[in-house]
Formats: sequence, C-alpha cells, structure tokens
Amino acid sequence: MTKLRCVVLDDYQGVARSLADWTRIAPQVETEFLDTHITSTDALVEALAHSEIVVAMRERTPFPTALFARLPRLRLLVTSGMRNAAIDMEAAARHGVTVCGTASNSEPPTELTWALILGLARQMVPENAALRSGGPWQHTVGADLHGSRLGLLGLGKIGRKVARIGAAFGMEVVAWSQNLTPERAAEGGAVAAASKEELLETSNFVSVHLVLSDRTRGLIGEAELRRMRDSAYLVNTSRAAIVDQPALLRALGEGWIAGAGTDVFETEPLPLDDPLRTAPRLLALPHLGYVTRRNYEGYFTQAVEDIEAFLAEKPVRVLAGGR
Repeated sequence: MTKLRCVVLDDYQGVARSLADWTRIAPQVETEFLDTHITSTDALVEALAHSEIVVAMRERTPFPTALFARLPRLRLLVTSGMRNAAIDMEAAARHGVTVCGTASNSEPPTELTWALILGLARQMVPENAALRSGGPWQHTVGADLHGSRLGLLGLGKIGRKVARIGAAFGMEVVAWSQNLTPERAAEGGAVAAASKEELLETSNFVSVHLVLSDRTRGLIGEAELRRMRDSAYLVNTSRAAIVDQPALLRALGEGWIAGAGTDVFETEPLPLDDPLRTAPRLLALPHLGYVTRRNYEGYFTQAVEDIEAFLAEKPVRVLAGGR
C-alpha cells in the first residue's frame, strides 16, 4: 500500500516528533518535520507538492487561495488552535481540503502578558544587562503595579484572566471594546471605560487582547499613542497589526510612552534588519505566548488524532468554513 505523505511545518524547536505518538499513523502515513520557516511560495509548493496532509503551527505559514491552487494533492490541513486567520477557508473548501484544528490553552499567553508587564515595570532587561556587564548597580526606579490602573483593550478569554491577576496585584482594572457593556465588564472583573480614549488617557499599563479584524486593524495609531501618558506602558500579545507599527516606533523613539512590550510582529520571523529589533524602550519576544510544553503536547497529540479520524473518514474538530 502506498503511504500518504504528511509534512509538519515550522517546527522551530524541533520537538513535534517527540511530543506526540506519530507511530499511530505510521502504517498509513509517512511524516516529515520541517524546523525552518519557508518564506518563498515557490519553495513552499515544492516542499508540499507531494503531500496529502499538512500540519501548520498557528499562523506561521499562510495558506491563501493561490497556494491551495498549486497543491492539488492536499486533502487535510491541520492547524494548531481552533482559529487560523492565515488560512483561506473558502479556498480550502473549493479545493476539497478539510481543515481541522486542535485545542489551545489560554493560560500561556496570559502568563507571558504578565512577564512583559513585570519586565517593563521593573526594568528587568536593562538591570540584568548592567549586572552581567559590570555596569551600574541599581540604575533604574521601577513602576508600581499596586495602586496603578490597568487598561485592557478586549475582555475575552485571555483578557479576563489578565484582569483577575491585575486585581490580585492591587491594580484598578478597566476595559474597553466596541461592544463591551458595563455588565459584561463587571462579570470579567473590570470596570467598563467610558471610551477607548478615556482608557488610554488614564491607564498606567495598557494591554491588548482583541481579535484582529477589519475593525481592530490599526486601532492603536499615532493619535491613540499620543493620548497615553508618557509614563505609561503598552503591551501587545494579540496581533501586531492592531497597533500601527510605524507609529509605535515613533512613540518609542520620541518618548511619547515609557515603553512597550510585544510578542507579535506583522512579519515572522522578524527580519534581521527590522527596526523593531533595535527600538529603544521595547521589550520584545519572538512570539512565545503559546510556546509551552502543555500547549505543544496538546497541539501535536490532537493533530495525530485529527489525521487518524480523517483516515477513518470521520474527521473531527473541523473548522467552520472548511470542507
């Protein structure tokens, strides 16, 4: 029997093979693991041309209409998580491709949000750099969380968890989104801000937890950044395009805000010459929000389950809009 071929994309850490039992599908499927990101569409087509199954990690590799058209053998696309804005679901359906997802935990990005907030507030990176290089001892003064205001843009599953931790630190938590009511805000452990502008003007820390959409793309631009206090910090662990990146660079360079923390970028991996790599007042991480052992074990174990179910002609966790 000729085996099907499966390619696991963007296994940056080289751990996908060890975090799930791929031998369960080995009798029917030959699996290849790629630990480098393929940026060229032609190179990606070459790598996937003979594959019936592809496993994608989050939104690292987009699957637009044009790509589906060049992969006639593709039948199953598995993505980690139950939502992937980088996959053209209508195109997948037109080309007869079933798209399945996996569970994903919201605690890891919540925890990383607080790592960024605490790192910024207590100047951990410059203080650590000074300690390791023989620089000055205690050369910064940290910002207090207790008694300060935490402004959340978005109060969904992750935003609510961030709100509870903010309250535990003794912070006043306010939130805003286009459809947030005072009642829903209270249920999520926050007070509804009168407006986005009021939240930005009064918060000491602003954290973004919105889904990227036509309504939220560029939601935080130059006007919004200038409304923030010059002692305030902005944190974004959601999607880079929600914050206008050139405006953010200006805000950091010219000191409109005290600093920013980000875990997301419009192009990933971030190009070596991108100005965000050297921007002042920026604590940046390479999109680690979901990168934990528990999440990865869930992703890859359920990817194997998705493949098994597809082979049995009983697909599970099929994403809306897919075949």
